[in-house]
Amino acid sequence: MGVEEVQVTSDLSGSRPRARPQGVFHSIKFFVLCHSLLQLAQLLVSGYMKSSISSIERRYGLSSQKSGLLASFNEVGNTLLIVFVSFLGSRVHRPRFIGGGALLAGLASLMMALPHFLSGPYDYSSSSSSASSLNNSLCQSTNVFSTSSSNQSCSRPQSPAQERVYPLLLLAQLLLGVAAVPIQPFGISYIDDYASKRNSPLYLGILLAVTSIGPALGFITSSFMLRLYVDFDKLSTDEIRLESRDLRWVGAWWLGFLVAAGLLFLAALPYLFFPRVMPREDEADDAESRPDEQQQTKPLQHLSVLHFLKSFPRTALRTLQSPVFLLVVLAQVNLAALLSGLATFMAKFIERQFSQTVSFSSMMIGGVGIPMAVLGTVLGGVLMRRLNLSVGGASKLCTIAIVLCILSSVPLLLLGCSTQRVAGVFPPDPDALACSASCGCPPDVFNPVCGSDGVEFRSPCHAGCDGIETHGKHKVTNYTECRCVTGLGRAAPGTCGSGCAHLLRPFMALLGITSFIAAFSQTPSYMMILRTVPSEDKSFAVGVQYMLFRVLAFMPGPVLYGSVIDTTCILWGRKCDKQTSCLYYNLDRFRQRFLGLQLVFVCGGMLCFLLTVVVLRRSSRRQEPEEDGKGYELVAGQKTPEDASSKGREEKGVKT
Repeated sequence: MGVEEVQVTSDLSGSRPRARPQGVFHSIKFFVLCHSLLQLAQLLVSGYMKSSISSIERRYGLSSQKSGLLASFNEVGNTLLIVFVSFLGSRVHRPRFIGGGALLAGLASLMMALPHFLSGPYDYSSSSSSASSLNNSLCQSTNVFSTSSSNQSCSRPQSPAQERVYPLLLLAQLLLGVAAVPIQPFGISYIDDYASKRNSPLYLGILLAVTSIGPALGFITSSFMLRLYVDFDKLSTDEIRLESRDLRWVGAWWLGFLVAAGLLFLAALPYLFFPRVMPREDEADDAESRPDEQQQTKPLQHLSVLHFLKSFPRTALRTLQSPVFLLVVLAQVNLAALLSGLATFMAKFIERQFSQTVSFSSMMIGGVGIPMAVLGTVLGGVLMRRLNLSVGGASKLCTIAIVLCILSSVPLLLLGCSTQRVAGVFPPDPDALACSASCGCPPDVFNPVCGSDGVEFRSPCHAGCDGIETHGKHKVTNYTECRCVTGLGRAAPGTCGSGCAHLLRPFMALLGITSFIAAFSQTPSYMMILRTVPSEDKSFAVGVQYMLFRVLAFMPGPVLYGSVIDTTCILWGRKCDKQTSCLYYNLDRFRQRFLGLQLVFVCGGMLCFLLTVVVLRRSSRRQEPEEDGKGYELVAGQKTPEDASSKGREEKGVKT
């Protein structure tokens, strides 16, 4: 401890330490490695949560609105605390705060998986939940059995743990948001403080790349986990009778959270050993820059909480009064709301629209959509650097990118199929099930079968099937003697599907192109923000930007998308007279409203970027008569008033 104090004193005095401490925990490179692994594990949880949300929805009978609220709830804890991170800054032991956040994230990840262990086995159908009840799903001459079995099932009260599943998941999401607060801001500031000027951009670039890879890795992990049955740890292989293509299938959504929790706990350990103050990397220019930087940070360290709270509204108002800043942030909010909704529900859309498994849909998002967006982000930054674009040029680049994005996203509305024919459900026809009216089918049964005539039924009972063909003890191969099925009178277990799986490839290709083009605007829009605010307000402006993202996009976005999806449901599941998750959607409405909402957000972003072009052009014209006298252009934000005025004095001196 004494050695560390001597080193700190030496650093604060501006001179180099006499003896550089040995060990990897005093190396900023090792810190970058540890922080990259931590952010990878943390963002893996975020991506995994979004890719598993439809499975959680089906497992616990949630509406899409509720699952959307669950997906966005981690932003609540993050938003409430993110402001104070800018105040704490270097006042605290940042590595230990980061490690504490990682440990809390690991605990929250364990809480996400806890409902699986507190709940009983997944009861996917009240009429066929036991091994001896295969025949009970068939047409019965009377409804005595179905009524009594349903009443018996509903008479068993739910355990307290089962009733608290949704609140427990919300609490876990809240803690995940709180845990994420110190990780990224403290990590970036710590690296920037102790990395050399030459290496700092490289280190931050590595973190940005990992930030993009993390969610993709979460989706890919989910695609593997969801191939396993949710209760594979509670049931034997013979007792698992569902196929992954069955609409009732629920994968092992909880398993990925256990893996992520283990990774987070391991990633948190090194932060307990990093020092509060680390020797800066040896660079020639550091000797000159170190004293000035310390003089700038010392007043912040002695800034009182009261003074911070008093200055906060004034600084926020000054930042929000910049029209370019406000328009760019609103454009990014539109795109962020679009991203939050698509990341949460696009896998579900692919599953229903193209009759794919949940695991395959997650693989498509993690393997195609996100990597294309990352590539677009990188190339957007490269293009801006190559062309050396000003703020006005960046606004034009963003506008062009979003216009092209609109052109590529409109055809997505046309790639899809209409809803499959489901007797008594779509098209709505109350007489379609008259043939099975005497079967006494339970109202809450859901065991879809596909008739040999191409018509789907909610269950073999609704199809009026009297016979059954099995392979082994429980493997159903066909239902026979189905009075509601024309022709052969046979039905196969499972859904008929939408019949447009062949359109998945062009859809994913077009979606990848759209993601690639939209991501082009990310780097230029960030540079517009940094160049249009005073240098002393840059950090605060970025903080306000992220806060607006969470309040206006990441929190309401998934809930809005979920509510829109719920409006397209044509048959809700019911259990014990309570509504559960949706069983069938009107696929035309699902596609039009889901992708139509995407188009609305893209158009909103384009309008904001277009207005920035107009504002910058008008301001530039208004400043032209003043350039001879002042020698600078305020609106572009590329020169500070001090630099510009000095340039003006130099030009006057030359003229004189």
